Amino acid sequence: MKHKRLYLILLLIVLLGINFLLSFKYQSVKKKLLSEIKTPNINQWLSTPKSEVRMTKIILTGDVMLGRTVMTKALSLNDPAYPFRKVTDRLREGDIVFINLESPIVDNCPKMETGLIFCASPEMLEGLTLAGVDIVTLANNHINNFGQIGINDTKKYLSERGIEWTDETNLVIKDINNTKFGFLGLNYTSKIPIEKDFSIIRESKSKVDVLILGVHWGVEYTTNPTTSQKEWVKRFVENGADVVVGHHPHWIQTNEYVEGKSVFYSLGNFVFDQMWSEETRKGILVELSFVGKELKDEKIKNIYMSSWAQPEFVQ
Repeated sequence: MKHKRLYLILLLIVLLGINFLLSFKYQSVKKKLLSEIKTPNINQWLSTPKSEVRMTKIILTGDVMLGRTVMTKALSLNDPAYPFRKVTDRLREGDIVFINLESPIVDNCPKMETGLIFCASPEMLEGLTLAGVDIVTLANNHINNFGQIGINDTKKYLSERGIEWTDETNLVIKDINNTKFGFLGLNYTSKIPIEKDFSIIRESKSKVDVLILGVHWGVEYTTNPTTSQKEWVKRFVENGADVVVGHHPHWIQTNEYVEGKSVFYSLGNFVFDQMWSEETRKGILVELSFVGKELKDEKIKNIYMSSWAQPEFVQ
């Protein structure tokens, strides 16, 4: 009986020893495993920059006419880029700058002080290059002032400087931040839209994510669009226009939203030598900011030509 009790005591001691060793081993393994686990650093996580939102800024301006006394003034200063000197920095902030070019660019353009036949020498394109202009619409009532030869020369000189052109025959597509932006020029100073025009808009929209129309239309020196223009805009939007920007009146006109799409009936003058009235010296510049194909922000900046044919920003 005594031996049996001793045996049990020894067995108990052995079991306690085994349990101690197992417990020690478990704690060692646990400690090692925990030391190998990388605990998330919350401060580091919070400071990690999120994916940047890629925003595309598109800048729209009013009428640009580089001939007549715009040209003579600039060349008298030996500075073809003179008209754009005070606005260049702001224009160059845009991913795409879209303007209406009101004068053909031709060789041996005569120097003129008056008249309604416009042209400009190729060197006057220096201002567009300096300001980072990407696309011009040639769909207006003055681009044919020097006939088809003048139109062909204009396209050639623009292309040589990396500036693209649009009219009803040529959709310009720019792929920025994985979004396709389309630009189409239309001229309704001597005609009205027909079904073919709406078909062109639909076809253009099928090729892009965002379609911007530069439309030459309306009544000169007036502050409001016509009833017909408002009806045409509805059709433009129905057929795919996302933004409509107007030119030709030489005065700033109203803007509105049609089915949620931005419509600017006239941006007024941007570079022009119509210095004879306050209204023709004024214009607006529009900045549209897109994330993908969604318009996120819209800003309107006032400009004024206090110096001859040279716009600057005003408050």
